[in-house]
Amino acid sequence: MRHRSLIIFTTAITAGALTLTACGSRNDKGDGEGGGKTTVVIGVDAPLTGSLSALGQGIKNSVDLAARTANKNNEVDGVTFKIKALDDQAIPASGQQNATTLVGDKDVLGAVGPLNSGVAQSIQGVFDKAGLALVSPANTNPALSQGDNWAKGDLSRPFKSYFRTATTDVIQGRFAAQHYYNDAKKKKVFVIDDKQTYGAGLAQIFAQEFKRLGGKVVGTDHLTVKETDFSSVADKVKNSGADSVYFGGQYPEGGLLSDQIKKAGAEVPLMGGDGIYDPEFIKASGEKNDGDLSTGVGYPVEDLDSAKAFIKDYEAAGYKDPYAAYGGYSYDAGWAIIQAVKSVVEANDGKLPSDARAKVTEALNKVSFEGVTGKVSFDKFGDTTNKQLTVYAVKNGAWEAVKSETFKD
Repeated sequence: MRHRSLIIFTTAITAGALTLTACGSRNDKGDGEGGGKTTVVIGVDAPLTGSLSALGQGIKNSVDLAARTANKNNEVDGVTFKIKALDDQAIPASGQQNATTLVGDKDVLGAVGPLNSGVAQSIQGVFDKAGLALVSPANTNPALSQGDNWAKGDLSRPFKSYFRTATTDVIQGRFAAQHYYNDAKKKKVFVIDDKQTYGAGLAQIFAQEFKRLGGKVVGTDHLTVKETDFSSVADKVKNSGADSVYFGGQYPEGGLLSDQIKKAGAEVPLMGGDGIYDPEFIKASGEKNDGDLSTGVGYPVEDLDSAKAFIKDYEAAGYKDPYAAYGGYSYDAGWAIIQAVKSVVEANDGKLPSDARAKVTEALNKVSFEGVTGKVSFDKFGDTTNKQLTVYAVKNGAWEAVKSETFKD
């Protein structure tokens, strides 16, 4: 029997493909027979180039580390893991093209990614039609797992093959509003978004909760991704009398927006979601932006005992780029797939069955382990059961954790 090469994709989307070998070798004796091993490739789909590559590279490297660790520990008897990373540049069309390519390859068993909720919208259906599991370490838009009518309380899982290790914006947006209103004592906020799936959805949830608490939204506006002149928006903020700004979007635009708001004379903090929590947000501002805030899903990895081995091993592996905001969640997403493969193999006399895709997807619903970021398991919607969040503030030119807690309604 010839060797079978089975790919688990970690969603990193774009034109070219980057294949990383994770401490294993291909053996054509196949399927664990005669000392041979089956090769399972974990795919990565993330923006590996472009303005969000700082996050994408961290995702890719962290999944690679999960594969390396599984091989070193012989986590799944008879299986060697590798990763194959594709670059989507945070563009939905590129993601869909990559997804089509992946599901067309019979050896692909699952995927990790993508970074962006907008990209996820374009590829969920492609993966689901093929019964191929997709685990995101970063998507936070509620509709991806709970359906388009989630805001009305009508929750329905649209794709059974979709999972995520990051919590949703229903929680993140409300958490941010509660901190701004209750802790930071902000009462008049100006809300801005980048018109993208993630940013617009997060800003909407934040605004609803802020008003429910008694705060006032004194103005709203939008900006366009990849533009750099936000002076007109900054002037509106200054003239609105706002004591704070909330931005739904990513760090390239967020950093410039903070800079230009302060240059306009509005000495108010800007707060955003996990999309701005990156050193590049601070670097993008020519003005001192101490006091700006961000929420992040989970607790700071550096503060978790469960992450010590991950941090040590990541540094030892010598990756060029840092693990960044989603490194821990990416490792856990990759490890969840590894554990699903392990369950499927053990249930089939040490071999992968002919319907491995369906079996891996099914097994993910039952996965449960202590991961880098804490307990990793999924609810009936495929959402993480981990609802820990953190507020970060810029202090002395660097992000610093202010508050970490488990969100409760």
